[in-house]
Amino acid sequence: MKKGAKKTITKDMTIADVLAIDEKLADVFMGFGMHCISCPVSQMETIEEAAMVHGLETDFVLKKLNENVK
Repeated sequence: MKKGAKKTITKDMTIADVLAIDEKLADVFMGFGMHCISCPVSQMETIEEAAMVHGLETDFVLKKLNENVK
């Protein structure tokens, strides 16, 4: 990836993967009521799985995460 290029977040990434890209994305998760960001499950749970557990549309969650990634 080129320096300064934005990384695209995908449904198969874990919550931990996303937070490693930009820890401020925790605010997006919290806004959806996904308080699992500090839970050990976040190391293994994909965005798609977390969205399903919380009754959210995966594509909408991805859209908001990608809009806010630095």
